[in-house]
Amino acid sequence: MRRSVLVALATLIVTPGFALCQEANSAGIHDPNYLGTFSIIGRDPDTGQLGMGVQSKAFGAGNRAMHAKGGLVIIAHQAAANPMYGAIGIELLQAGYSPEEALEIMVASDEGRDRRQVSILDQEGRTAAWTGTGASDWKGHRCGVNYCAQGNILTGPEVVAAMSASFESSTGTLAERLMDALDAAQAAGGDARGMQSGAILVVAPRVNGGYSDRVVDIRVDDHDEPLVEMRRVLNVYRSGQMLREAGQMRRDGDLEGAEALAREASRTSPGNDNVWVSLASMLLELGREDDAFEALERAVELNPGRRRTLPREDAFEGVRDDPRFLRIVGR
Repeated sequence: MRRSVLVALATLIVTPGFALCQEANSAGIHDPNYLGTFSIIGRDPDTGQLGMGVQSKAFGAGNRAMHAKGGLVIIAHQAAANPMYGAIGIELLQAGYSPEEALEIMVASDEGRDRRQVSILDQEGRTAAWTGTGASDWKGHRCGVNYCAQGNILTGPEVVAAMSASFESSTGTLAERLMDALDAAQAAGGDARGMQSGAILVVAPRVNGGYSDRVVDIRVDDHDEPLVEMRRVLNVYRSGQMLREAGQMRRDGDLEGAEALAREASRTSPGNDNVWVSLASMLLELGREDDAFEALERAVELNPGRRRTLPREDAFEGVRDDPRFLRIVGR
């Protein structure tokens, strides 16, 4: 009974609306909305995180190419992308089907299967992938331990090979490894049409007190250099993580360790004014006033609005009347 119900659910893929979507994408390489794309889905077995990185010469690839549920599965769907592969795929995995079984059900039920490219990676590290014969060349996929890399309208097979090699050899957080893989793919040739949009999504079983599964959710919908912008935004996010860790270290009494981590955050994202304000407060507590005021000057250069808020912050209560502080805040 369960299988028959879910097979019926999967047949939603071939509703008239989705048939029209397939026809609209029949132009392939000439259609700006066709997800001529390279992407990688990956798993970090140590943290339980699942994630995906994608780049395409199409608008808003991150809004259409990925579905995920923390603690369960990450699904990439591209070429003549059909989001029902994500929605129904999650339903099938939740019902106990393996990635291979789920993909088999969905592909068998999809009249537009030859134009699709889909890959699935679950929480256990099991994978499944499909590249339809009708997707635009060069096209292909490769699944390894804890990842699948795939693409279509690529300059050649070296693009997928570069993603695979990068992920297999890289270290760091899952988001950083996905970003590195995208950079490697672009360096190998990338989308034959060029660049426009990209995204990185990372989920975990429970985040933010259990109210969300999103660890990282970065999207660049339209940019001449989407991967460069994604790297910048990822660094802003990473610097914020470092500040949270530094704050905990500070509360635990390791002020010098907290200052060192905040300093690392400033190198990771030098344009993040929050980093410089936090660093300044730690430097003041360490008695390094000159360095603290230098950090505050940097914060105000980056964000002049800080002149209004700094005098109200408790961290700077002890220097509110200091001429150096007053000069920084314009008083």
